[in-house]
Amino acid sequence: MPILGPLATAGLLAGALICLFLVGAMPTALAVCIALFGALLWLMPTRAFWLGACFFGFGYAALHVASVQTSWLPSALEGKPLPVQGRVLDLPVQEDGRRSFLFLVAEDAETPGLRGKVIRLGWYGKPGESLPDVQAGSRWSFTVKLKRPHGLRNPGSLDAERNAFANRVVATGVVVGKRKRERIDAGAGINAMRDSLGLAIADIDHPAAKFIRALAVGDTRAIEDADWRILRANGLTHLIAISGSHVSMAAFLGLALGGLLWRLCPALGLLMPRKVAAPLCGALVAIGYTLLAGGEVPTVRTLLMMWCVVGALLLRRRLGLVTALSAAVIALVVVDPLNLLRPGFWLSFMGVAWLAWCLQGVKQNFVKEMLSAQGIATLGLLPLCVLFFGQTSWVAPLANIIAVPLWGLVIVPLSIAGVALNAISPPLAHASWWMAAGLFDMAWPVFVRMAQWPGAQIDIAEATPWAVALASIGALWLLMPRGVPLRLLSFGLWMPLIAPAVPRAEPDGLLVTFIDVGQGLSVLVQTRTHTMLYDAGPKGQVAYGRDEKSTAGFDAGEKVVVPALHALGVKSLNLMMLSHGDADHAGGAAAVDAAFHPNDIQAPHGTPLPHSAECQRGNRWTWDQVHFEVLAPVPNMPYAGNASSCVLKIISKYGSVLLTGDVEAAGEAGMIAHDRAALRADVVSMPHHGSNTSSTYPFVRAVAARYVVASSGYRNLFKHPRERVWRRWIDAGTQPVNTPASGAVGFAFTREGIEMRDERSRRRRVWDPMEGDGVNGGSGLSYGQRGSPIPPYPR
Repeated sequence: MPILGPLATAGLLAGALICLFLVGAMPTALAVCIALFGALLWLMPTRAFWLGACFFGFGYAALHVASVQTSWLPSALEGKPLPVQGRVLDLPVQEDGRRSFLFLVAEDAETPGLRGKVIRLGWYGKPGESLPDVQAGSRWSFTVKLKRPHGLRNPGSLDAERNAFANRVVATGVVVGKRKRERIDAGAGINAMRDSLGLAIADIDHPAAKFIRALAVGDTRAIEDADWRILRANGLTHLIAISGSHVSMAAFLGLALGGLLWRLCPALGLLMPRKVAAPLCGALVAIGYTLLAGGEVPTVRTLLMMWCVVGALLLRRRLGLVTALSAAVIALVVVDPLNLLRPGFWLSFMGVAWLAWCLQGVKQNFVKEMLSAQGIATLGLLPLCVLFFGQTSWVAPLANIIAVPLWGLVIVPLSIAGVALNAISPPLAHASWWMAAGLFDMAWPVFVRMAQWPGAQIDIAEATPWAVALASIGALWLLMPRGVPLRLLSFGLWMPLIAPAVPRAEPDGLLVTFIDVGQGLSVLVQTRTHTMLYDAGPKGQVAYGRDEKSTAGFDAGEKVVVPALHALGVKSLNLMMLSHGDADHAGGAAAVDAAFHPNDIQAPHGTPLPHSAECQRGNRWTWDQVHFEVLAPVPNMPYAGNASSCVLKIISKYGSVLLTGDVEAAGEAGMIAHDRAALRADVVSMPHHGSNTSSTYPFVRAVAARYVVASSGYRNLFKHPRERVWRRWIDAGTQPVNTPASGAVGFAFTREGIEMRDERSRRRRVWDPMEGDGVNGGSGLSYGQRGSPIPPYPR
């Protein structure tokens, strides 16, 4: 059936990708016409069926894009108390003082604009307040405050808005008010079963129980960040979350039980041959396990391929691996074309495709097949790993050789057996889980040690799509059969990926990047041969949304700043300067220090932060003909928080920058009195994120900047930047930029002048809910472009 073959699959994927990444939204009527035309051409017996699949993929994806975009929370409802009723969808994250979960709003909810929509909620308790447990599948009534999905936008960072779009999350927010919180029904459904099984596994009280929960029912809530770092360094994250191999193992158990049943009851052979019945039993068991695992893309891919094979058996048709894989791809795209936005989709299918292409028909012993499979998977998937995660692991093949047979052939079967036994005999289930945890714990120290090997995890600068495409061609060329000429030349195609061209300042120029860290500050400063970081972003209880607090464990240094520096090609830091000790400026310093080990760390006198030198007025140095001078605080000033902020002036041949930390009105007045002319700069960070306590009229006039950058959180609790401050800079002739609307903002000081570039304009996405909306300054324009209008005040 060519309409389900590789050519049709390639056409379908091409059409959907063109829509999602190049074209975006379009009128619904036009999308329907394109999809119908494509479907007819696809199903007709012509040679152009692949072109029909392409048109269908384009129009069908456009329909789904329009559906999600029209479902976004209206801007007028952001930040307003709204009553909602509905059901908890996923496995809730339950920590002390916090609950986080997906919530499906009921069709009869009081707020019409949210009926039948998925929102993500956080429920935060006050100190000493005990929050009730939120069970998966339970129904609740809440009062909430919502905002559109919004994520930080930086080079190399994970795209939270893309994830929300793929999951059709139309709003995020928090539960508010004490009186209007009511549980209507207890948990029910498959996720409630997963929740209870995860808690049952946790009851075995074993250190490795958290991993058995992940392997058995896809419950990764108990796995900590340190554990994930070890798994990433060993290239094992694809195994700890339920993958296709786990579903295959469950299907094999079902196949064995079905074959045994048919042997014990020969009369069943009159209804269906054993050779057909046994695979059918295995596929039925795989359905149940896929549902129990949460229905992630790799598990659904394996399930669909199994059912393609079973269907071929029932229809007495031959079906090759390539056709089964193609049919599974088509099915997943038809079910939801937004699956193409998930890294798991590409890693899962491409991994199977590489193995099928390289190993099909090869007969060798088990050890050689294992080694070949690991080498092929590592090499073939390396371009995608760099594209999605910006890193790879050279120890991954070795770690997988240990983990795949141990986890896949021993620990996973024991975990699945425990799930099955739990309904019959909980003590036997606990014994099975205990054995699995014990075996896991025996091997875990090996992976911990391997993660500590030098260079175990290799971070690579941000890759372009063209570099990924060239590297994929290089992998294909390199993995060609023996005898193909010039295979070693394929390594040349890898160079743009593994050694990309990264931004570099001119010999006497300067690069300055304001990293989008939310309600905080972190600025990367690069001369030709030196690099410094001014502030390291927030950590802990920092406000990110109106009436919303971040989780206590969030560390922008680890989650945002370090990945952004790696993506920009930074290998080391000559200096990290911390303006002062507040958590929104210095919270991420420990993570940055651990990742880059700066040569020096400067901080104000008296600050409790670890530092090697004091930041004080009069400090001066020169890097690559670029001059640095600290304008505040005065030497030996008693530490006073914001008032002690280090203010740094940077002067290059082509322009100057003023970094102000959280300096307030008194500090601004002191600098004006000491040396007003020294404040003049082309680019300035808006003091204290644009609060009313800073950016006085004399200071704004003294700086006389071309650009001012407010590093703030989207709809933050403090309402930064304040409207009067925003207008004050505009009235002075300064172009204001707000990081929630622009993402990371970069300034290049070159002989051609000052060039500004913001991340949201550089990478337009159909899943960006701020584009063209005007919310929080989101005009969708690059504010540095000539002729750009003054951005509106962030609402």
